[in-house]
Amino acid sequence: MIKEKLLFQRIISNIDGGLIFAVAVLLFISFITIYSAGVNYRTSFRYISVQSIALGIGFIAFIILTSFNYQYYKHLYKFIYVLSVGLLISVLIFGSVKRGTRGWFDFGFISFQPVEIAKVMFILVLASILDKKEKEIRKISFLIPVFLTLAGHSLLIMMQPDFSSTLSYFPVTLALLFIAGVEPFYLFCIIVSCFLAVGIPLAETFFNMQTQFLQSGTCITNFMPSFKNGLTGIYIIASVLLFIMACWRFLWRLRIRIPVIYPVILCISILLGCAAAVPVEKSLKDYQRKRLLVFLNPKFDPRGSGYNIIQSKIAIGSGKLTGKGFRKGTQTQLGFLPEQHTDFIFSVIGEEGGWITAQLTLLFYCFFIWRSLVIAREARDRYGSFIATGLAAMFTFYAVINIGMVMGMMPVTGMPLLLLSYGGSSVFSSLCAVGILCSVNIRRYIYY
Repeated sequence: MIKEKLLFQRIISNIDGGLIFAVAVLLFISFITIYSAGVNYRTSFRYISVQSIALGIGFIAFIILTSFNYQYYKHLYKFIYVLSVGLLISVLIFGSVKRGTRGWFDFGFISFQPVEIAKVMFILVLASILDKKEKEIRKISFLIPVFLTLAGHSLLIMMQPDFSSTLSYFPVTLALLFIAGVEPFYLFCIIVSCFLAVGIPLAETFFNMQTQFLQSGTCITNFMPSFKNGLTGIYIIASVLLFIMACWRFLWRLRIRIPVIYPVILCISILLGCAAAVPVEKSLKDYQRKRLLVFLNPKFDPRGSGYNIIQSKIAIGSGKLTGKGFRKGTQTQLGFLPEQHTDFIFSVIGEEGGWITAQLTLLFYCFFIWRSLVIAREARDRYGSFIATGLAAMFTFYAVINIGMVMGMMPVTGMPLLLLSYGGSSVFSSLCAVGILCSVNIRRYIYY
C-alpha cells in the first residue's frame, strides 16, 4: 500500500503539467461551444450528456494508461494488432450504419466507433515494428511488414467505407518512417503511391462534373471521352513507366550509375498507387468526391457540395475581432452552418468568439502539439519517441485538415477537430492518447 502511494505521488509530481493544462482548456472550450451549437435545437443536453459520459470514461482510461508503463506495449504489439483488427472486423459484422458507413457499435444512448481507438493502437504497433527492426531500417525489405500492418487496417476501414479515417493513417506512417531514418527515396515512392491512389478517383470526378467551368475549355471537353476510356489510362501509365526506365538508361550511358532497383521501385509504386485507386474509388461516395474538388471554387455548386464551405467562411468572417457573443452567432443559431457541433466546430468558435478566441484556441492546440514533440525528443528510448511522434502527427494532421477545411483552404473531408469536436469515441481515444503521452514522459523519471 505504501509502495503504491509513493508510485502515485511520483507520477503526479512528474506529469507534464503544461500538456494537461492545454488539454483541460481545449476540453473546456469544446463543452461551451458544443452547448451553444445545440441550444436552439434542444439537443444541447443530449450532446453535453454524451460528451460528459465519454469524458468520464476517457478520464479513467487516461489515469490507467498514464500509470501503465508504455514499454510493455512493445512486447504486446502482436496482441494489440490482433485486437485492433478484431474490432474493425466486428464492426463490419455487428455494427450499425450511419450516413452510409457501417462503423459504429450502437448501445442506445451512446455509440462507439472502433476506428478511433484503432488509430492509437496502430501507432503503438508501428512504433514497435520500427524499434525492433532498427538495424534493417535502410533496407527495402523493411517496408514489407510496415505496409502489411498498414494494409490490414486500411482495407478494413475502406470496407465500412470511411475514407477520411483511412486517409489519416498515411501521414502518421510517413512521419514515423521519416523519424526512424528510412531512405528518403522510399518515402518519395510512398507519397507517389498515395497521390495516385487519391488523385485518380478525384480526376475522374473532375471530368465527370458537368459545370460551366469544365465546358468552357474546348481542349478539356474533347479530352473527357478519351479519359473515361480505360485503355487511355493504361496507355498513359505504360508511357510513364517506359519514360522512367528510358531516363534511367540515359543516365546510365552518361555514367551516372543509379542502381536499377530505384527505377524499378518507383515503377512498382506507380502501379500500386493505380491499383489502390480502385478500392479508394469504391469507398468514396459521390458527394465526398465533389467536396474534395469544389473547395477550389465553392461557387460552382453553392447549394450543394460548396454550401458547407461558403457558410463556414461567412460564419468565421462575421465573427470579426471579438465575435458576436455566446449563443449569438447567426449562422450557428439559425442553422445555416452544417455539422456545427462536429466537423465545423471551429467555425462556431470563430463566429461567437471572434478572431481572438479562435487564435487562443489555436495557441493552446499548438502548445499541446509542441509539448507532445518535446516528450518525443526527451523520451527514455526510441520506442517512446516513436509513440509520441506518431500521436503528435495524428493530432497535427487532424488539426491542419479540419481548420483548413472550415476556412476554405482544404477540402471538406469529414475529419473532426480532436479534443474539440463532439463525439464520444473521439474524446475517449484522444484522452487515451494523452494518457500514453504522459506515460512516455513520466518513464523518464520512473523505471517501473
